[in-house]
Amino acid sequence: MNDILVLYYSRNGRTAQLARLIARGIEEVPGARARLRQVPPVAPVTETAQPPVPDEGAPYVTKQDLVECSGLALGSPTRFGNMAAPLKHFLDSTGAEWASGTLAGKPAALFTSTSTMHGGQESTLLTMALPLLHHGMLLVGIPFTEPALSITQTGGSPYGASHVAGSKGENAISEHERELARALGRRLADTARKLAAGA
Repeated sequence: MNDILVLYYSRNGRTAQLARLIARGIEEVPGARARLRQVPPVAPVTETAQPPVPDEGAPYVTKQDLVECSGLALGSPTRFGNMAAPLKHFLDSTGAEWASGTLAGKPAALFTSTSTMHGGQESTLLTMALPLLHHGMLLVGIPFTEPALSITQTGGSPYGASHVAGSKGENAISEHERELARALGRRLADTARKLAAGA
């Protein structure tokens, strides 16, 4: 089985933390490896290019990462109930991969972080799902067989893993959010393993 790509944009670090937890869950499945990647920021002024290697965090994603992965976990902070522009910009550039079916038949999962409890977590997860459905990916969520999903007072939904950071980023990732992120990573990797075995 190839690596599971954990691809995200993170501005204040919380989405990146969720990405690492999902990666940990992926690697709890025998034979599974996580490949952490991020998308570069975008700005209204486009004359200034980003350096080819980020100052910190995971390397920037390449199209080859999409080719080589056996599954994808996609994450973004919420921007008005939608994914952040850098992630949308990257997805908008994957027309050739869509046309060639690079991601078709591969499993995918979603994760997000918001400032407030009602800051658009579920709508953000759903907006990230749409381009993946167009790519022919198979979406996995978090079933209610995960006990933390029924009792969490913070993040987490059937649509994917999430975190409520607080208006000033004061909330650490809760134990339930941690459990659900790792569970999502395990579910994604297990689905990829089963699909690879059946191929």
